[in-house]
Amino acid sequence: PKPWSPACWPITCCATAPSAAEPAGVAPPRPFEARYGALHNVGMAVISATMIVGMIVHLATGPERPPALSLINDPRLALVTMLMLAMAYYLCLGIIRLADRRPQVVIDSDGISLGFGRNRRLAWSDIEWVRLHRLSLRQQLHIGLAPEAFVDANLKLSLWNFDDSLRPIRGMPATVLVRDNGLDVNAAVMLDAVKTFRPNLVKS
Repeated sequence: PKPWSPACWPITCCATAPSAAEPAGVAPPRPFEARYGALHNVGMAVISATMIVGMIVHLATGPERPPALSLINDPRLALVTMLMLAMAYYLCLGIIRLADRRPQVVIDSDGISLGFGRNRRLAWSDIEWVRLHRLSLRQQLHIGLAPEAFVDANLKLSLWNFDDSLRPIRGMPATVLVRDNGLDVNAAVMLDAVKTFRPNLVKS
């Protein structure tokens, strides 16, 4: 066969040819998600159910006289009723959280989303700072918001709701405390996710 002349050789354009010196594209960080953890909530449900069964068995088989069906004549009935209602509440709470697989905290390039029955998105432009704070034996995440953003978010925070994962902080208006109790990650991991997207907001 007749060989090709140099004029007929295929030409690769320098604008489209891959360059060995060109660095590979860096993938954007993946959104961070925190959900309710199975271990904590299963444990809470099991312990609550065990205590309810134990109280019923004790009342049915114990040597002591069972409480009379009167809150006036026998205050033990009120105590037993309150304890059983509290345990039933935590039993239901553990089951509900165990079945809820939706992300409760999402940290991505747009900001921080908080679930816990609120489903609010906090844009990075509305967040002034984020830090860790030790409360008792655990570290919790504090999020400082601009006052207008805090009001617009309408998070319905209360100091009296002890099982709420979002709480206000005394003396620190426009600040949200995010508890990691019952989540599958701790507060330090959430702060690391904030550092990935907005390291300038992290406050020591």
